[in-house]
Amino acid sequence: MSTFERYLTLWVALCIVAGIALGHVMPGFFHAVGAAEIAKVNLPVAVLIWLMVIPMLLKIDFASLGHVGRHWRGIGVTLFVNWAVKPLSMAALGWLFIGYLFRPSLPADQVDSYIAGLIILAAAPCTAMVFVWSNLTRGEPHFTLSQVALNDTIMVVAFAPIVGLLLGLSAITVPWGTLVLSVVLYIVIPVVIAQLVRRSLLAGGGQPALDRLLGTLGPVSLVALLATLVLLFGFQGEQILAQPAVIGLLAVPILIQVYLNSGLAYLLNRAAGEPHCVAGPSALIGASNFFELAVAAAISLFGFNSGAALATVVGVLIEVPVMLSVVWIVNRSQGWYERGAAAKGAVRKPAAREV
Repeated sequence: MSTFERYLTLWVALCIVAGIALGHVMPGFFHAVGAAEIAKVNLPVAVLIWLMVIPMLLKIDFASLGHVGRHWRGIGVTLFVNWAVKPLSMAALGWLFIGYLFRPSLPADQVDSYIAGLIILAAAPCTAMVFVWSNLTRGEPHFTLSQVALNDTIMVVAFAPIVGLLLGLSAITVPWGTLVLSVVLYIVIPVVIAQLVRRSLLAGGGQPALDRLLGTLGPVSLVALLATLVLLFGFQGEQILAQPAVIGLLAVPILIQVYLNSGLAYLLNRAAGEPHCVAGPSALIGASNFFELAVAAAISLFGFNSGAALATVVGVLIEVPVMLSVVWIVNRSQGWYERGAAAKGAVRKPAAREV
């Protein structure tokens, strides 16, 4: 990792503080930027996400996607954690901590709304930012892309029924416009742009031309990530400053859920004999959340000032720092992981095939 990447946690912390402070000092600016949206999808954030993921998508050779089938165990583990474990575990943790243990310290009229927000957060697996986490763990890029595509497909069908079942609602209004537009903006458009640029470079200058561009764009993804944080926390800074104690309590079940699900996915991949370059992104995909969709859904269902909306904002608050800690754990435990995976007969892919 470069020096910049090594201190990424520090830069993230500084950007969170800067975003909250700027949102407090310049609320008019952030309100104007926040209003630049379609179907509750913020367009400036979408552009920054393009800058995050396009350099990583440039490394993916779609002709090799067919080989990802040999990692079917890793795909199965991720789908199991994302759709069978994560929503249920968050519902259980929400009811335990928010509905029971922390209830006396929370506004009584918002307890059920907080739980609803946590459930909505867990029911939407992360999409675009997974490419950032996978890149930091040198994850297998074709596996990451195929897994994100599968999650997006399932989410269109399963998001509403899962949330409706766990919230105990007979009907739920899903912001379909937000869901579809998010997938198009965060996944489809970046994939198309990246593949057009990749083919053009390979046709004109071969692999050396592609490598030069990747070297130039390398820092762009992380800078875009930090700029996204400044914007997101600028948007939500007022709520964060107004209710710090509530945010601290809401963070507890989210933290437990992230480490529980990432650890479960990591261990199941090790038991299945999958290589580390598959287990890393599998653990990260299994733990992270599509917080843009979660915030939009919570606002659509319960209102902007509801406890549900605040709970999803807490997901934004801790998403990046916590996922960076999971990245650190995955990277530091690689030797331990591979000793166990080797015993199962797994063979690590060559470094040239990873990012």
